[in-house]
Amino acid sequence: MKTIQTLTSAALWTALLFAAALVARADEPQVIPLWEKGAPGFENLRDEPEQAQDYWVRHINNPTLTVFPAPKEKANGAAVLIIPGGGFREVVYKAEGVEPAHYLNNLGVTCFVLKYRLPRETNSPYSLQIHPRQDGQRAMRLIRSRAAEWNLDLKRIGVLGFSAGCEVEAFLVYSPTAGNPGAADPIDRMDCRSDFQMVIYPGPLGVPEGPIPADAPPAFFLVADDDLSHVGPVLAQLQKYHEAKRPVEIHIYERGGHGFNLGLRSKYVSIKDWPQRMADWMADNGLLAKPDSR
Repeated sequence: MKTIQTLTSAALWTALLFAAALVARADEPQVIPLWEKGAPGFENLRDEPEQAQDYWVRHINNPTLTVFPAPKEKANGAAVLIIPGGGFREVVYKAEGVEPAHYLNNLGVTCFVLKYRLPRETNSPYSLQIHPRQDGQRAMRLIRSRAAEWNLDLKRIGVLGFSAGCEVEAFLVYSPTAGNPGAADPIDRMDCRSDFQMVIYPGPLGVPEGPIPADAPPAFFLVADDDLSHVGPVLAQLQKYHEAKRPVEIHIYERGGHGFNLGLRSKYVSIKDWPQRMADWMADNGLLAKPDSR
């Protein structure tokens, strides 16, 4: 009898552990490779393991989207592709990816955090002008191709970038967005248009040469004035938006430096509160309203 009881207890304990593991896996965000078989031309690197520690991820050879759905009771149909910074040597995944996703989720916005290829990493095989652009465009096409699955409004899908992520963002929003109608992959036939963009302390590649497109998405820019190498691109973009007569809002803080993420770790009150300025801009532009209240 004791043996039977022991076996029964062991079986019950095993079942409980299995159930707990299932719950834990259910809570993990969904991760979607941008290409099922790996990035074109680099399929042989698809299974190379990423390197991750604390706040960063490196050695990204199989670019992905991590999905953070808005809570059902708050979801309003808006979506944001989040592109963290890291100087193209790493991706600041937590502070400029996961934390912004959680912030926007609370506003009812579904988010997708992009891990893109890193051309400035040591011994990287990737081109700065080619592969981050491909990853950003493919990410937006993938989101649009599955918008119905996530209950997204196809007119309210935008992008948020930080630092080098803003440069990937610029590759996305200022390049031609039309898909290839003859592509074998249906995702590549999709338009990669961004309906709006939010740009936080952008790098110099975030400013395109020449004028911006006449249909450039409405923009929100934010930077600190003492971030000397990054405030210039914002001022240059302001002029380009004025010349194109496109909607733009810019916030330049006196102090804050570079890389303050969501401001949670800053000593400056104004920097700690900057995400509210972005939320206000989104609300003023009708991006946070539920479909039945618009």
